[in-house]
Order: sequence, then structure tokens, then C-alpha cells
Amino acid sequence: MAISQRLELRQGQSLVMTPQLQQAIKLLQLSNLELTAYVEQELERNPLLERDESAPVGEAAEPEAAPDTAPAAETLDVALSHDDFSRADDMDAGRGDLYGEEAPSRATGEAAPLSDWTTMRAGQRSGEEDILESTLTQAGTLQDYLRDQLAIAALDPVGRMIGLALIDIVDEAGYMRGDLDEIADRLGTPRETVDAVLAILQGFDPVGVGARDLAECLKLQLQARDRFDPAMEIMLLRLDLVARRDIAALSTACGLDHDDITDMIAEIRELTPKPGLAFGAEPVQPVVPDVFVREGADGGWHVELNSETLPRLLVNSRYYAKVSARAREKDARNYLTDCLNNANWLVKSLDQRARTILKVASELVRQQDGFLTYGVRHLRPLNLRAIADAISMHESTVSRVTSNKYIATPRGVFEMKYFFTAAISATDGAEAHSAEAVRDRIRELIDNEEAAETLSDDRIVALLTADGVNIARRTVAKYREAMRIPSSVERRRLKSSDISAHAQP
Repeated sequence: MAISQRLELRQGQSLVMTPQLQQAIKLLQLSNLELTAYVEQELERNPLLERDESAPVGEAAEPEAAPDTAPAAETLDVALSHDDFSRADDMDAGRGDLYGEEAPSRATGEAAPLSDWTTMRAGQRSGEEDILESTLTQAGTLQDYLRDQLAIAALDPVGRMIGLALIDIVDEAGYMRGDLDEIADRLGTPRETVDAVLAILQGFDPVGVGARDLAECLKLQLQARDRFDPAMEIMLLRLDLVARRDIAALSTACGLDHDDITDMIAEIRELTPKPGLAFGAEPVQPVVPDVFVREGADGGWHVELNSETLPRLLVNSRYYAKVSARAREKDARNYLTDCLNNANWLVKSLDQRARTILKVASELVRQQDGFLTYGVRHLRPLNLRAIADAISMHESTVSRVTSNKYIATPRGVFEMKYFFTAAISATDGAEAHSAEAVRDRIRELIDNEEAAETLSDDRIVALLTADGVNIARRTVAKYREAMRIPSSVERRRLKSSDISAHAQP
């Protein structure tokens, strides 16, 4: 068989992941805080982008028309309507997705005001910031606090150097996590000298800092209270029994009666297991909802975007025309053209993001109408595919849109992911139950149980089965552990010790 070379023409379709398309996909999964930071970076980098400060809240204002060199609005819709985009996540490390990507097509008859969302007020500007937010600064770290105390401690230069080395290996919880022998070898000093400096460091504030394990941390705090005695020392050696509240075994080990053991456990519970966590905490960022859900006069639910989280951007085409007319070099003209295209694409990508969020949120509200009306017991089983099929989007698009997004409802502020729950079948063939609703039912049963009769997992299964929920014992145990509820044996011990404590005069 002869081998020969030949030319063939083949026609096919493929999707090229351009930087602009990658940007459009990435914007879908950004939270409102991340989006604000991203837009600020683009404003600094692109001279043709500017923040629109002119339009008042709610006033419709069309953005300036872009020249023909910018991509048309349909380009984004057509590009995002292709098949699987799952490999697009390669450009965004750490944000892997198990689903493919298909961006939404524009729905006919969609509300017109959405096209003007970039004109809404994005929030108060410089000089009008909230007083509380403007006063938030990063707190000093635990290491800084310890170094300040070390500076006034009565130590010689060698001891001060050892102290600095020890402070460097204290973790955020306040524990000494390094190898003291290694520090002694590195500094060329005896281990006894390192231990002596560590003892001084363990006398610093917060009490318990510098401990090498939980027992030593509690010991330091008890010594500061002058409550560390031989019986307490034995109890700290058996913290496993304390965690299980096995009072009988602790009474045998410590040689004390039930009441004394109960008092000692109460003292231990008042201590701080991680004293260092009080330092260096970042200011708490308030959750800002992306979508508001309000009950209308007609009894229905009205869904609208939070205009405070939507950036208002304009493309300064006049500046582009003025500068490009004077640009003589080819590189300068290409740079201006790229800036113009990127600016217009960003505005269109933000518009597409807003439309998609509203579309997904509206369908979530429609599917979970029972939850909004009656509460968590009426939360329906729901997955990404159900929403994706209802609004003609791909599952991964819904996954990105609902990540790090919050929705404010009359029942509180929830992450959009909250509304996606697994289905648990019913015993009588009726509609399946939501896993979240079943968890709430388990929590209610345990909260209402009598002290003398704690409910075992088998008993909870029987009660749920009587309510029409077909659930296995291991599933009940998994839900209970996820809610950090102890087992029936541990709850019985806890309640019996509480009863004994209250019975004391």
C-alpha cells in the first residue's frame, strides 16, 4: 500500500476560549466583594473605563454607544451558548467545577430595566463611607502582643533572642508547635535554658499561651486561678473521659464523689482551649445580599437585584475618539483598540452576569415558594439540573451563579446554595422530603426530648418513619453529627450532670 501526502478541507465548529470569554465565565462566580475589587482593578488598568456618577438611583440611562470596533452584545450570548465549558476553569485555579458550562441564552420578554442596571447606584463613594466601616483596622497579631510583653520582661539578650524564636513558632491558637530541641540546637544553647524561657513566656497574657497541648493549656489557666490540685491534674490526664462526661470513671480515677467531679468539669468548661484566637482576627465582613425577595401586594414574590452591589461603568468613547485621532504609531492605536474592546466586553459581561443571577434567583424563588411561605419544613428537594432545565442553562452555569451569592428573604438572608438539598424518599410513595427539612425535624425531636428519656438514633428513625420519612439509621447519625449533636448516651450523661448541678443548694 503506497503512502502519499494530500491536502483536505474539513469544515467544523469549535469554541476558542478567548480572554474575554474567560472573563465572562469568571465573573459569574465572583461574590459582590470580589466583583468590586475586580472592577476597581479594571478601572485602574483601562483608561477608557470610568465610574458613572451621574445617574440617580433607579433612573434609566443608556450607556454610550460603542464604536463598531467593539464586540456586539450578541457575541457574548452566542459564545456562551456553546457546549461544554468545563475546561474553562483551567484559567481560574482553585475554582474547579465538575460540570460543563453553557451560558444562558437571552429570554424573550425579559424585564427591560435590567438593561440599565449599570446606571444604578453602587453604593456611597469616598467621603460618604459608613463610619463603622471607615474605623475598622486590622487588629494586632498574637505574635506582636507577645513581643511587646517580651520587650519589658526581665531577660538578658540571650533569653530575649530565645523568646523571639519561641514566639515565632506559636500558632494562631496560642500553642507552641515547634521542636524545642531543634531551637536549642539552632541557637547553640542548652535545652534547659530554652525551657526556662518558655516558662516565662507561658506567664504572658493571654493565660494559657505557649502550651504544647490542650492539657498544658488548661493547666496554665487553672494555676493562674489557684485551682490546680492533684485531683485536677489527674482529670487533665483523662480529658477523653471529660469529653464524654463519664462521671463514674472520673470519680474512680480521681477518688472524688459525683458532686466534686461535676464541679471540676464545670470549672474546666469555663476555661479557654484556644487563647490565641482573640488576637489578629480579621474584621468581620457583613453579608451583603445580591438579590432581594419581597412579598407583593398580590401575594406573589417580587425578585430584584440589589443595586448597591452592581458597579456602574461607562466606556468613554469620546476620549477614545480624541486620543486615537492623534495616535500615529501602530502600537498606540492597537493599544487603544484593545482597551476599547476590553471595556465594552466588561460592561456587557457584567450585564450578562446580572441577568443570569436574576434569572436563577427567580427560578429558585418559584421552586421554593413553600419555604418562603411556611418555613423550612416545606423546603423542597432541589438540584442544579432542575433549575438548569427550567431556565435553559447548563448546570455549571447555575453552580457558578449560586456560589458566594446571597438572597435576602422575609425569613432571613441565605446563601443560594442553601436551597439545593438532597431528596429523601417518603414511605407512602408521596413527594420526597428535603434533607434540610429532615435535619430540622431531627433537631426539633432532640430539643424536645425529656431528660429521663433521650432519643436513640433508632427511636428517631421510628418517629420519622411514622411521619412518612423513609430514612436509614446511619443517615440520622450522619445528620446528627453534622449538626454537632452528641449521641443519646452522651446527652443522657450531660443532662444528668446538669440536673445534679441544679439540685445542689
